[in-house]
Amino acid sequence: MSRDLRVADFVRDEVSRILQRDMRDPRVGSFVSVNDVKVSKDLSYAEIYVSSLQAEDAQAQAELIGVLNGAAGFFRTELAKRHTMRTTPKPRFHYDELVERGPKLEKLIGQALSQDQQRADQGISDESASPPGEK
Repeated sequence: MSRDLRVADFVRDEVSRILQRDMRDPRVGSFVSVNDVKVSKDLSYAEIYVSSLQAEDAQAQAELIGVLNGAAGFFRTELAKRHTMRTTPKPRFHYDELVERGPKLEKLIGQALSQDQQRADQGISDESASPPGEK
């Protein structure tokens, strides 16, 4: 496992703990989850993708990201206390819309599959209704 992946795993776990235990800003809420972390090759930045059950609209999502990016110094300080690396990646938070888009995409895929199945069923019934010599 490469170093940037190990650091990303560490950052994901620790930021999750910080959000659960140490973050006291009421604007963040208690239902924020860290979905993914990508660390730059030089370990200077950590792109942190979060989602929240409480942020239902785009305005609430933007406010959450603004609050988290405003507290980036706090997160970086807390991360620095918990590791022995020479540098600590600077956190940059992004809202992960994949969690919300997943069920929508699943629904669309299900609809497409059912439409394909209906077309296939109609094709079979049309072929069985025609005389054997005509296809």
